[in-house]
Amino acid sequence: MSIRAPRPGLLALLCAAALALAACGSGGSSGTSNTNASSSSRKGATVAVIYAGSLAKLMEDEIGPAFQEADGYSFEGFGGGSGEDAKAIREKVRRVDVFVSASAEADKQLEGAAGGDWVSWYSTFATTPLVLGYDPKSKFGEELAKGEPWYEVLSQPGIRVGRTDPKLDPKGKLSAEAVEEAANKLGKPALAKALASFPVFPETALVGRLQAGQLDAGFFYAIEANVAHIPTVSLTPIEKTAAYTVTLVNRAPDQAGAEAFVRYLLQASTATSLTSNGLTPISPATLSGQAGAVPAALRGAVGSASP
Repeated sequence: MSIRAPRPGLLALLCAAALALAACGSGGSSGTSNTNASSSSRKGATVAVIYAGSLAKLMEDEIGPAFQEADGYSFEGFGGGSGEDAKAIREKVRRVDVFVSASAEADKQLEGAAGGDWVSWYSTFATTPLVLGYDPKSKFGEELAKGEPWYEVLSQPGIRVGRTDPKLDPKGKLSAEAVEEAANKLGKPALAKALASFPVFPETALVGRLQAGQLDAGFFYAIEANVAHIPTVSLTPIEKTAAYTVTLVNRAPDQAGAEAFVRYLLQASTATSLTSNGLTPISPATLSGQAGAVPAALRGAVGSASP
């Protein structure tokens, strides 16, 4: 009995099927350059970073793009009050890889069973002072520009002073503390009374409100005022400072990408960018929390444990 050879069309179809099966057996390919990359170097993957709103311009215009260029990951940022950010992580509103806060208190809200075990350690890497920014075109702004003490100007009726919510943002808490301490130290009950009339805004909206002429003054970190070109005065004789921290979020969607971002943020070459934008880098950074939980690849970058 003779065996008939497959028709040409059928033969082509069988070859195509064999090639497809071989591709599946070898792990397949989505057509992207990341298919065969190891989990520790998935170039092009997205690293999600939730950060203090005061760092918005720095993160979106400088750190994020530079990180993408240096490491090949895509950067996705979310800004907000640090307390608000911590709540978003704890309640799973945001699924992120890295948390950059303006206060260690926000990190502590995520530690242990009560905080959902989202944070085991954090590294404090920079500071910035709280200042009073003002609109130079307003009557009150002109007084501040001429050297009138800030606590006298803020005590005047009719002034519009913006601040953030102390319950959601460390800056809001520092602002209230600065006003209350100045009122007590200088014997200015009118200043303490005025605090209640200062409207509260989201951290990411405060700069825009001032620039739009909707406020005469507002409490900002020096980094915010610097990048937005807002004139400021110090809060002398009161001093309030924010300390920025960074940590990997436990159960991060992309552990390797999270490590790459933290390493990039803490490397010495990034300090120049931080300084030029109004931050004072802490070198070496200070580690808090469970040192043993720090990934091996980051132990040389996150600093030594605080005494």
